[in-house]
Amino acid sequence: MKLVVVSAGLSVPSSTRLLADRLAAAVDRRTPVETEVVELRDLAVEIAHNFTNGFAGKALAAAQDAVAGADGLIVVTPVFSASYSGLFKSFFDVLDKDALAGKPVLIAATGGTGRHSLVLEHALRPLFAYLRAVVVPTGVYAASEDWGAEGLAERIERAADELAALLPLSAARSEPEVVPFAEQLAALER
Repeated sequence: MKLVVVSAGLSVPSSTRLLADRLAAAVDRRTPVETEVVELRDLAVEIAHNFTNGFAGKALAAAQDAVAGADGLIVVTPVFSASYSGLFKSFFDVLDKDALAGKPVLIAATGGTGRHSLVLEHALRPLFAYLRAVVVPTGVYAASEDWGAEGLAERIERAADELAALLPLSAARSEPEVVPFAEQLAALER
């Protein structure tokens, strides 16, 4: 099974990438996956050019293909002005409109304060619902004070359980189609 991690962190090192790596490792402990990381920072110029000329550069096209061909996604963004980053949104704007249909997605975000934790419910979950992805129930938000604190590891593990339960359903599909809701619920209850 193929898991693609989309990280919109801008700095090196990045707490966004750190959270993405911890989530991917937790999923891999449950079900072995081939993981590919897409660093949006490295694609910023090609994303901008795609908006102005309508064509994806080589690296952007490879990232788009990786996302479209994945059995599941982990998407992680830093929070800017109480929402996902512009780079994060721009990447999903240049994807094919059907690329995420029926695909399981774990949403996550990082921020400087816990006051922005609702970004998961007010920005990320609606974006991926619009893209017709299957968003796992548990999103993971990590504020600066969460690193090393009680609770973050448990949220990571719970979200990984939920994504890992949906990956086999996604991998078994031969054509892009939406997994029936009852089937998704049954997989999460196992």
